[in-house]
Order: sequence, then structure tokens, then C-alpha cells
Amino acid sequence: MLQTLYDYFWWERLWLPVNLTWADLEDRDGRVYAKASDLYITLPLALLFLIVRYFFELYVATPLAALLNVKEKTRLRAPPNATLEHFYLTSGKQPKQVEVELLSRQSGLSGRQVERWFRRRRNQDRPSLLKKFREASWRFTFYLVAFIAGMAVIVDKPWFYDMRKVWEGYPIQSIIPSQYWYYMIELSFYWSLLFSIASDVKRKDFKEQIIHHVATIILLSFSWFANYLRAGTLIMALHDSSDYLLESAKMFNYAGWKNTCNNIFIVFAIVFIITRLVILPFWILHCTLVYPLELYPAFFGYYFFNAMMGVLQTLHIFWAYLILRMAHKFITGKLVEDERSDREETESSEGEEATAGGGGKSRPLANGHPIFSNNHRKND
Repeated sequence: MLQTLYDYFWWERLWLPVNLTWADLEDRDGRVYAKASDLYITLPLALLFLIVRYFFELYVATPLAALLNVKEKTRLRAPPNATLEHFYLTSGKQPKQVEVELLSRQSGLSGRQVERWFRRRRNQDRPSLLKKFREASWRFTFYLVAFIAGMAVIVDKPWFYDMRKVWEGYPIQSIIPSQYWYYMIELSFYWSLLFSIASDVKRKDFKEQIIHHVATIILLSFSWFANYLRAGTLIMALHDSSDYLLESAKMFNYAGWKNTCNNIFIVFAIVFIITRLVILPFWILHCTLVYPLELYPAFFGYYFFNAMMGVLQTLHIFWAYLILRMAHKFITGKLVEDERSDREETESSEGEEATAGGGGKSRPLANGHPIFSNNHRKND
């Protein structure tokens, strides 16, 4: 049974064009080809990324946060209360009015005190500003290094300038060490993001982020199996070209450098729109949809790869909509906040919350894509 499933999964007609077999992609004459077994290394590398990230955030991001004067807001903790804690953990974090009244009778507190307790308890679970800064610093560092390295890998290749050459000789296209490591490192990093997503800062687009990571891993893995390596390297470099700008904008936002943050946001928005809504669909997606059919009939791998590209493009349109909406508010001078961030609830009207160092921090950026505030009040 398992052998039958294995044989069907690796059936050449699923992965390769007609009249080609896996034997055509066996290493020979000093030429090395991509093999599925190569990807085994990405899982231990992903764990290594998590270890490196831990030490990076501890010994690089934390001192950098102190250097940039990233300060935490003092959060008042909810006093111990077994009745309210049990409801919070088992029934919900935002009780309805009827439930507030019931909890008030059970706990001996007033309705106002119950509501205040739940506000403070929710704030306790929200990620700290330092955690957000560390996460953004780690991603900024990786995306910047990956973009520079990726461009170094592909900028001298003829298919970087002529998309038709992406398919020249396909699928009998050997790989070189730089392509191999570019793929392994990128794929390992996305595995590490998927492994850590439960503990990372959660945004309102949490589900979209999971879909994005899974689709990216599937797309990269499949492109390796089917030897779509040239198209894959172009897609990776294109994505990295704007991601490091987003993460750097987050860092400055958390540090309260509003002008720098807003300027980077403008650059990021321009680069994102050009790369994700122009270059990707009209150059790269066109390259993967149209040019292969000039060489061979469509097969399952062709449809599957482009379906995954369609999923990514849909997510790009979703994020671009948010970016453009925030950009419009930013340009028109309206208050612009992170619509996908979980807003911290304050009790300032009751004089119950103070800010460490005399001032809170600015609103954070979205995890996937940004949203800024151009006012002068800091209230993260």
C-alpha cells in the first residue's frame, strides 16, 4: 500500500513533461541536478535558524533596542482571582454584559472592577514592545542578507534579463552550489517561521500568514522537485526585495522614530506594489504560464506550480489593499494605525496606567504588511 502511494507520488507524469523520466536528471559528466533528498537538510537547518535567532535576539537585538531607546509601557497586572482566571482561560477573554454580571456576583467585585480585571489580563497576554522589536530585527537581518545574496546568485545569469532563457533546456538544467545554498537557506528560514509562528507576535492576519508560509514552502519544494529552479530563484529574490524594508520600518516605529519610519514606509509601499503587483504577475507569472507551453504540453506540475503562484498573488493583492488604504490615510493626514494589530487597551481615563520613562511607544506595524501613525502621540 505504502509502496503504491510512493510510486504514484513520484510518477514522472506528475512532476516532469511528457517523454522525460527521473533517469534524465541523474548526475552525469560533472553536472549535478536537483533531487528530492536534498531537501532533508532544510529541517535541521530550520532548527539551527531558531537557535541562531534566540542568540541574535538576546545579544544583538536587545542591546540595539536599548541603544534606540525602545522602552516598555508599564502594564498593571490583574490581581489574582481564581473565578475570573478560570473564565478567562476556559470561556473567553471578552465576557458579554450578562457574563460580567454573573462573574460580578461570583467574585464579589463590581461590574466595573470585573471589566477592568479583564482589560488588564488581556494586556498581560499581549506581546511586549521589546519582543516585537527583536522579531523585526531578526527578520530584517535575514531578509536583507538574503536579498543581497540572492541578487549575487542571479544577477549574472542570462535568464535574469531574458525570461525565455528560464526554460532554455528545461528540465535538463544542472544546479550550481550558489543556487543550492540559496534554496536550502530560504526554504529552511520559512520552515523556521512556520515552527515559531505560534510564539511569534500574532496579528489579525494570522491565518493569512500561515497560508503564506505553507504556500511558500510548497512552492519552493515543488520547484526543487520539478527543477523549476530558475523561476524559483527569481521569485525568492523578488520577495526579499521589499520584506527587509518592512521590517526596518517596524524597528524604527517601535523606537519612536516616526519620520524615519514613515519615509521607509513610502519606499516600502512603492517597492511592494512594483514587485508584487507588476513584476510578479506580468513578468514572472507570465513566464511560468506562457513560455513553458511553447516547449511542452501542460502537465500536472505545470498546473500545480502556477496554482501556488496564484495563492501567493492573491495574498499580495490582499496586503496591497491594506497598504494602499493606509497610504491614502497617511497622505491625507488622517490617523493611521495598524488595522491588523491587537490594540492594547488603556485605562488612562481612570489614571490607572503610566508609561515608563514618561511616554509610551508608537503603534506597531502589521506583521505581514505595515500600517503607520503620522500623529505625534505615542500610544502603543
